[in-house]
Amino acid sequence: MKKSIAVLGLGRFGQFLTSELSKNGADVLIADDNEETVRKFANGVSCAIKADLNDPEVIRGLGLGGVDTVVVSMGSSLDASIMCVMVAKELGVPYVIAKAASLRMGEILRRVGADEIIYPEKESAEMTARRLLSSDFLEFFDLGSELSVFSMKPKKEWVGKTLRELDLRGRLKLNVIAMREGGHTSATMDPDRPLSADADLFAVADHEALDKLLH
Repeated sequence: MKKSIAVLGLGRFGQFLTSELSKNGADVLIADDNEETVRKFANGVSCAIKADLNDPEVIRGLGLGGVDTVVVSMGSSLDASIMCVMVAKELGVPYVIAKAASLRMGEILRRVGADEIIYPEKESAEMTARRLLSSDFLEFFDLGSELSVFSMKPKKEWVGKTLRELDLRGRLKLNVIAMREGGHTSATMDPDRPLSADADLFAVADHEALDKLLH
């Protein structure tokens, strides 16, 4: 069964999100007050509506009660964001994600009912900073506000040692979940096989452990 998602607000973030959701087969409803933008994305979604997202009655008329997730992506408009979050929760939407332009805005949106707050610029900057600070890291994906999954090259001091010897989970709270080597990726790793410099490790860690790993 397709997951149904409503994207309210089609700024740059909303547009990118809509494109990715549509590309991956989600059932997407979009709404924005810019008719030209709505028309531009109408062919790739199940429902495209020109709407004043400051008006609670208009928001109620979008049919949000039947969707799995609402993404409120007007990061620069606090009033409209508050209204959309509140109405979505009143209509019984199980999960509401709100984009925020600042920590203060995020706190306000959480207080009025948002289940998750995202800061796209901040998160993008953090991931870029991590890559710049360590040449070992290849890719980052944040899993909510506490965990990240990432791929990395073994640190120089790890090469030639086994996962059992390194005890990464115990020492660094780093959980290695898979390894790629010689074009082959496996989640069943031999803990007594020495790591090679060419291996790619896939791991999960909380942000505190990740910061310690960088330094």
